[in-house]
Amino acid sequence: MLQSRMALRGLCLSFRCLPSISPRSYSTVVEQETLSAAEKQSSTSGFDQSLAFSPPPTSSKTAPVIRTYKPRTPGVRHLRRPVNDHLWKGRPVQKLTFPKKGHGKGGRNNQGRVTVRHHGGGHKRRIRMVDFVRAAPGPHLVERIEYDPGRSAHIALLRSQETKRLSYILAPDGMRAGEVVQSYMSGIPEDLWKSMGGAIDPGVLAARTAWRGNCLPLHMIPVGTLIFNVGLHPNKGGILCRSAGTFATVVAKGQEQLDEAERRAGEAEDPKPSTQRELQQKERTAAHVTIRLQSGEVRLIHKDCCATVGIASNPAYQYNQFGKAGRSRWKNIRPTVRGVAMNAADHPHGGGRGKSKGNVHPKSPWGLPAKSGFRTRPKWKVNKAVVHPRPRNQGKRRRGNK
Repeated sequence: MLQSRMALRGLCLSFRCLPSISPRSYSTVVEQETLSAAEKQSSTSGFDQSLAFSPPPTSSKTAPVIRTYKPRTPGVRHLRRPVNDHLWKGRPVQKLTFPKKGHGKGGRNNQGRVTVRHHGGGHKRRIRMVDFVRAAPGPHLVERIEYDPGRSAHIALLRSQETKRLSYILAPDGMRAGEVVQSYMSGIPEDLWKSMGGAIDPGVLAARTAWRGNCLPLHMIPVGTLIFNVGLHPNKGGILCRSAGTFATVVAKGQEQLDEAERRAGEAEDPKPSTQRELQQKERTAAHVTIRLQSGEVRLIHKDCCATVGIASNPAYQYNQFGKAGRSRWKNIRPTVRGVAMNAADHPHGGGRGKSKGNVHPKSPWGLPAKSGFRTRPKWKVNKAVVHPRPRNQGKRRRGNK
């Protein structure tokens, strides 16, 4: 052991003057190893992860890669940033942006009164015009992935290979420069029709279209696929699942459910004729697709609405730490003061000699109930697009009722 240590020490001393020795680093990348044995085996195999229909959610299986900094100053001691070295370092395309007017008003209206609290200051911004509809057909080349100060997810700059026009879209997780994406909102292209023999083949259609970053109608997306940027109305842009790391899952298609129900009804000995109400319900079911959001909510969305295959980019956004108060000020965020820390004239919870609100029910700064009080919960409204669970005691009589 002693000889090996001396030999290693001499080796290090002999190469001390080489320029290959890295200088002192000001930041370190922290990556935790949380992969299971099966995932390690799949990662070392020859399967290309980019060939999957949609990438699996990374928030629960792998730890985020966070960059930490040496505490040279107090502001960088608690600074945490996700590693996004693939982002474009330059400015955005000028013609695809416009200035954000009224940014320095500090949450005030045209009368100068504060209507939105905790707003003020901040750096000047330019709004990126993102294409949420993606109606342009044909292949589009991904030029680069950019940072957008107006949203938590990243955006991708596309160039149409047919018209050479530039556009911004929401980038899915894992997208890099050089990839080719396509939108099928205007219909199936001619070359794809010829490859399927002039008839729709569900297997070939899913294998050719359900790729990460492609925009498709909901009825063309296979069941179980992860999607984001989901629209709520036909011929309109995406609205749901646009934040960083969000996604939805295609649970079922109405037409497939009806086909299965008709097959079972055909096998029955004495099928019953359908009523007018049942026929209307079947037409409505056939025109909708069932998706499940991350909150567990199940929604019925029209089959012609748009959706993008994959997960919204920048899933490690939730682990970001500003590190200092000034960084919040750069983002147009002013401090938030607790009500119990104010004076009695400024807030209903203020005053007193300690951290107490003086036996007062939780109220807003203007005296309105804030938690489980009067007029805090909206009236129950039935949304036909949301599949509500059936109450437990529905159809049962309570004790004491006749």
